[in-house]
Amino acid sequence: MSHADLITLPRLLSRLPRLLIDLPSIVKGLHIGNRSRGAYPVSLASCVETAARENPNGVALIQGDEQLTYAQFDRWANQLAHYLRAQGLRQGDSVALMFENRFELLASVVACAKLGAVSALINSSQRGRVLAHSIGLATPRMVLVGEELMDAFREVADEVALPADACHYFADRPTWRDPGEAPAGCQHPAAMLHDYPVDVPLLERAVRADDPCFYIYTSGTTGLPKAVVFNHGRFMKGYGAFGFAAVRLGREDRMYVSLPFYHATAMVVCWGSVLAGQAALIMVRKFSASRFWDEVQQHRATAFGYVGELCRYLLDQPARASDADNPIRVMVGNGLRPSIWQTFKQRFAIERVVELYASSEGNIGFTNLLNLDNTVGFSPYPYAIVRYDQASEAPLRENGHLQRVAKGEAGLLLGKITDKSPFHGYTNTHDTERCILRDVFEPGDAWFNTGDLMRDMGFRHAQFVDRLGDTFRWKGENVSTTQVEAVLDGVAGISETVVYGVEVANTNGRAGMACIRLAGAPESFDFQALLAHLRQELPAYAVPLFLRLSAHMETTGTFKHKKAPLKEQGYDLERGSDPLYAWLPGGDRYVLLTHELHAAIAAGSYRY
Repeated sequence: MSHADLITLPRLLSRLPRLLIDLPSIVKGLHIGNRSRGAYPVSLASCVETAARENPNGVALIQGDEQLTYAQFDRWANQLAHYLRAQGLRQGDSVALMFENRFELLASVVACAKLGAVSALINSSQRGRVLAHSIGLATPRMVLVGEELMDAFREVADEVALPADACHYFADRPTWRDPGEAPAGCQHPAAMLHDYPVDVPLLERAVRADDPCFYIYTSGTTGLPKAVVFNHGRFMKGYGAFGFAAVRLGREDRMYVSLPFYHATAMVVCWGSVLAGQAALIMVRKFSASRFWDEVQQHRATAFGYVGELCRYLLDQPARASDADNPIRVMVGNGLRPSIWQTFKQRFAIERVVELYASSEGNIGFTNLLNLDNTVGFSPYPYAIVRYDQASEAPLRENGHLQRVAKGEAGLLLGKITDKSPFHGYTNTHDTERCILRDVFEPGDAWFNTGDLMRDMGFRHAQFVDRLGDTFRWKGENVSTTQVEAVLDGVAGISETVVYGVEVANTNGRAGMACIRLAGAPESFDFQALLAHLRQELPAYAVPLFLRLSAHMETTGTFKHKKAPLKEQGYDLERGSDPLYAWLPGGDRYVLLTHELHAAIAAGSYRY
């Protein structure tokens, strides 16, 4: 990190004039977040209802040539809520939602929120055992399935214990106009919604801040996804902190979002910011680097949501004379690396970068309120960055307590668990407890272990450094090493496996690499069949790009694999004598990694 990145008093004072202008909105946002806890009566649905009441004719949603006003969207969600109640959905029940980025996903989330039901936001790329596991974690009363994911649902329907008539189908077209026909065994809400009331459904008890709003799935150390409990109060914190305090959109703004809405960055940060400003959300089905700026111009977008990998893809596109001639004035998201921060801002003439740090399950968040470069910003919540020994993979203790790092140093980020910054954890209490560190600085205190390395930049600002433990980030997704290991261990001919992330030139995050011990000779092993199996069982972002064949796995005294030396070696042919294999873009098998191929990858000849 450059010394210039450290936050100094002159840098802060230079932002003071702008801060004073935005102070009322910042105070309002922080106030909303602070009061939205406990039994306070508030919900995600109330944000939509407020926008529908105050800006009924304002455009709420845009996708392609379709759009809905806030009044239309709220009426649709009300009718869907009444329909779901008529089908037996009750307050406290959960509903699995299986959609790609479509209006129906957001309408379903709002409808469930209006009923006090919990939306399980199923990752649309999951298949097979992982999908069945994710649905099962939610124990849903019903499943709402988009036509585009119907085949994936059918594959696991028999494995998931669901009530009779639990499947409700949404055709892959604007279902508020053309319902289409539902497949056998499924009901079709859109075919009968016009028969249901357009007013807000009444509840026996108002939805409260501490009621669960949705489950967001995250890769964890158990190998399979964990369901994070995301309550209405946390959504309101995002609505306040990002919407009013940081992003600060207005009714004339339009935010372009091509991120998946089963993740919190899109669902909470981006959509929450749009709702706070009563602006328009341009909901993009799937990200395309080649169409990105053309669609921004087409829809006159003034903001967009991002993750770091998305920004790299945009930089990789051939430069155009019109790159800086776009209507964007603010971008919000996470993972924009310092190495491309200035290049990206200058090439595309971006005025403000609202970089943030948060996790679906965590109790700590940072936001770049002051538009400073190369930082995730400021956090109003109690946290500590403590010294961490990567060799022993544990925080360092001195006299029984952890030690805070000095300004400019990196360490493990912890979020203090308090009434104002609670840790709600997962649906599994064992997983929840594993993330808590106790007696950190004083007897009886409790802190959430983020598993992330952060650098203390001073004045309560931080910079993201890296992820620790059994996950790594690739293609904007968290990859569970133990999940990938479990799939590899089930392959005939593989005796032992360890998976980890490695850095690849000209990319963000870490690509998957597996060190495997074969039962027989490499010459008799089918590397084409292995890749085909992995692509069938895992999301594309989780399939390892590199393999290391090893005759012996180094372990600790407690039989844990030593990953640190493997991470350091990466796919460097000069470090060790083990044969290395690579999956090249467009290839259908792992091929032996030669010095020529290694040089081409290092030079960026292959675009991962």
